[in-house]
Amino acid sequence: MPEERRSRLSAALREGERVTPLELFFDLIFVLALTQCTALMSHHPSWSGLAQGLLVLGVLWWTWVGYAWLTSLIDPEEGAVRLVMFGAMAALLIVSLCVPEAFGDLALVFALAYGAVRVAHIGLFMLASPDDDALRHSVLGLAASTAIAVTLLVTASFFDGLAQGALWALALLLDMGGPYIFGSRGWKLAPGHFAERHGLIVIIALGESIVAIGVAAAGALTLGIGAAAVLGVALAAALWWAYFDIVAIVSGRRLVEAEPGQAQNEMARDSYSYLHLPMIAGIVLVALGLKKTIGHFDDHLDAVPAFALLGGIALYLLGLVAFRYRHVHSVNRQRLLLAAVLLILVPVAMEVPAVVALATANVLIWAMIVYETRLYGETRHAVRRPGTAES
Repeated sequence: MPEERRSRLSAALREGERVTPLELFFDLIFVLALTQCTALMSHHPSWSGLAQGLLVLGVLWWTWVGYAWLTSLIDPEEGAVRLVMFGAMAALLIVSLCVPEAFGDLALVFALAYGAVRVAHIGLFMLASPDDDALRHSVLGLAASTAIAVTLLVTASFFDGLAQGALWALALLLDMGGPYIFGSRGWKLAPGHFAERHGLIVIIALGESIVAIGVAAAGALTLGIGAAAVLGVALAAALWWAYFDIVAIVSGRRLVEAEPGQAQNEMARDSYSYLHLPMIAGIVLVALGLKKTIGHFDDHLDAVPAFALLGGIALYLLGLVAFRYRHVHSVNRQRLLLAAVLLILVPVAMEVPAVVALATANVLIWAMIVYETRLYGETRHAVRRPGTAES
């Protein structure tokens, strides 16, 4: 095998490379998975349905994170890797199709298909680390935690109710805890690619909220539905602004500037692999709230949709607060305060028409954005101008 071809399957970094078309193609399956999570919670608008949807989302998120680390190491466009990626996409499609019945009749199929996705992931990592003992050690640790998680999900398929949920929660905890238990020294990544990949998945999740608006408004367009739909898009735009205006830029630079090795790996693990999960979960909850709001804009929201709408925004903001703290060790007080206010307003949202609750959420989050834009002033412009020193 020529040296150039071997290097594509070695542990060489992808420094300087942008996200490839195949990675974006892979992420399309994740779009379906997010849609299915929203559908699961929408069809079971109860606290147990909400918990099930979030557990499924956690499992799916950890799968996506694994492939983000993988494709930050090896080129997914290389022939053999490309074929394995296609196979993983097929398995992930089956996983996504099983989501609505992941705690029901398709629980075992979900677990087995999920296992196939993870086996492909581990196999490619093993292929990428023949001469790197540290990376091989980390991959073997990941393989152990993955095997335990898949076994627990298979076992959970033979139970129902609280026992099944507890096994799911344990599987997710142990799987996500693997990098902490086995350490992060051996992992490798291209930091610019890694940060960009996570930014794109935030956009994909926000796209799901737009899809939820379209699904809820399908077949009918009145003045009220149109107004609620516009407010829904405005809310999605506010969530986009809160992440991409400054936070994503500063955090991406911090990751690139971090010392390669354990320090950079732990920053990537904590701030992207872990702390992006509450952001994505918040967006999915908002999508659920929007779906219920658009279709019944003049009705009062029940407890679960009201919590999904306002609590989802709060969870997203809390994820951003933690994300910022991990990078610059300071707390964004206005976002923390707004998250608390939104949670306090959940009971109020149940007593007013849904469109009023949505409008109130818009006013609050856009007021925060205007305040931050004025507060940061020249610092914001300096951060956003390429090549300008960060304040």
